[in-house]
Amino acid sequence: MERENQIHQSVKGPHIKKGLLIINTGNGKGKTTAALGVLFRAWGRDMKVRMFQFLKHTTAHFGEHRAAKKLGIPIQAMGDGFTWRSKDLATTSALAVQQWENCKAAILSGEDDIIILDEFTYPLHYGWIPVVEVLEVLQQRRPLLHVIITGRYAPQELIDYADLVTEMQVVKHPYRDQGIRAQAGIEF
Repeated sequence: MERENQIHQSVKGPHIKKGLLIINTGNGKGKTTAALGVLFRAWGRDMKVRMFQFLKHTTAHFGEHRAAKKLGIPIQAMGDGFTWRSKDLATTSALAVQQWENCKAAILSGEDDIIILDEFTYPLHYGWIPVVEVLEVLQQRRPLLHVIITGRYAPQELIDYADLVTEMQVVKHPYRDQGIRAQAGIEF
């Protein structure tokens, strides 16, 4: 990376505290993993954290669920699995809308320091949840609440409103390039 393209955080200057809207998007791996890294870091600072997962099966018991349970970190999955495997998209979208209702209540309650909306861009992309409604709720959150949204196809309106947007890009992928399937501890 060229030096002039690097962003260095100054240790001098004004210290502004603001709840950030962070978006991890793009076709590359690591969007949820990056969000979990922030969640774990904040939890280590005694901040109140929670994660809502969209589309992932309601009974999901992936590695992050197992670790969160051991640490007492709430992760709530609500869905019926991958949308491309759904046998009933009306049920899939209804579950996403129901999960959004849970998220709205949490965001507006003011009880948490960080809330992650994992795979949330998909219900927005599919039009199940209006982006304008999401922006209205985010604008009503308490000033120091950080919200992290993950998933591909982040809507431009959300990107424009966000404070930090990272796009994950695929350079090389074990499944695409070598036929290596998802593995426990790496992908789930």
